[in-house]
Formats: sequence, C-alpha cells, structure tokens
Amino acid sequence: MATVNALKNSLNNLTSPIKAVELSRFFKTGKGEYGEGDRFLGITVPEQRKLAKQFIGLDFGDLEQLLQTEIHEYRLTALLILTEQFAKADPNQQQKIVEFYLDHTALINNWDLVDVSCYKILGVYLLDRDHQILHQLAQSSNLWEQRIAIVSTLKFIKHGHYADTLQIALTLLNHSHDLIHKAVGWMLREVGKQDRQILKEFLDIYHQQMPRTMLRYAIEHFAEPTRKAYLKRPK
Repeated sequence: MATVNALKNSLNNLTSPIKAVELSRFFKTGKGEYGEGDRFLGITVPEQRKLAKQFIGLDFGDLEQLLQTEIHEYRLTALLILTEQFAKADPNQQQKIVEFYLDHTALINNWDLVDVSCYKILGVYLLDRDHQILHQLAQSSNLWEQRIAIVSTLKFIKHGHYADTLQIALTLLNHSHDLIHKAVGWMLREVGKQDRQILKEFLDIYHQQMPRTMLRYAIEHFAEPTRKAYLKRPK
C-alpha cells in the first residue's frame, strides 16, 4: 500500500546534490528572494510525475503533510498527485479537491508549483462555473494567489473564453513583480494564439502602461515589424 513515507523515501533516493544547488539558485532561494526557505533535493519534474502516478492514492492528510514541508519536491509532487486525482475524480470529489487547493494556496508558493497545478484544477473546475474566486485571488496581497488567478485562465483561453484573462490582466497590469509580468504576458500571448485581433485591441489600449517584460511576452509570436512597432511606441 502506498504511504506518504514511502513516497518521501522514493524522492529522497532520487536526490542529486549538484542539481539541488542549481535549482536553489534558479528558484531564487537566497535571503530576501521570492523562494527564500525552499530546500531542493535536485529531482527532475518527469521523475516526480512518474511517482505522482504511483502514489495517486494518497489522501488529503498525506498531501497536506507534504505541502507543509520546506522541501520543494515534496510540495511539487503533492500537487502533481492532486492534479492526477482531480482528472480521475467524480464531480463531488473534484469539488473537495478544489476546496483543499484553495485552503492551501499559502503553501503553493513558487511559480512552478502554481503553473503545474492551477489551470488543471481551478481552470477545469471553474470553466462552466462562476469565476469570481479568480478575481478575488487577483486582488490578493499574496504574489502566488495572484499568479494562480491569471494562470488558471489558461483553460478558459483554450475554450475561446478571454474575458476573465483580460480583466485579470488589467487588475495586475501595474504589478511590481516580474513573475506577475511574465505570467500576464504569457496568458495574453495565449489569447493572441487563439484570436490575434482581440490581443491587438487590448495592446493598442494598454501597451503603454504595461511593464516591458509583460509586453515582450505578450507579443512574442507577432511578426518582427509588429513587435518593433509596439516596443517603439512612446511610454
């Protein structure tokens, strides 16, 4: 029977000290940086995905235990398990998973933890439901809840629904952190992949207010002359 201790042992056996150092630097774990306090074992995401499938039967108590640790891979694997569970769950259990996810956003506290989980859980669940919770998260003072809000709309975009993405992008337009600039720019770019005209209409109104990184992400797939035109327009 799969247990949380067995999963921890499996993860610990995959530890790579060299990779752990690289990941600690990449995810900004230094004092005062956004990932301060995170500890890395140095395990690749594909290895964690494989274990998530093997340990899909862990319960909420087990997952909470993993999320409460400072070890990044424990938290990431817990979220991967949660996405696996959600994909196989009935509507009643999906609701419980969403409630668990929202109750633990304080522990989903790095950009990769957000990005591997939020749109596969919240995005899917909210697709045909009220989206207000995402707008509430966008208004949060918590950086990661704000990122959850915008990245969760990726699922909406794939279904041709752009209003929430654009509204949350406006809410976060003047955000101070580059991790939000990148996330908003990424989602705007995804809108543009589906409907280039809608993205252009948004950019024509707001590009002068957008942080440079956000704008660069948003226009990444435009032709070079169009990109240059947006970047040269006066701020």
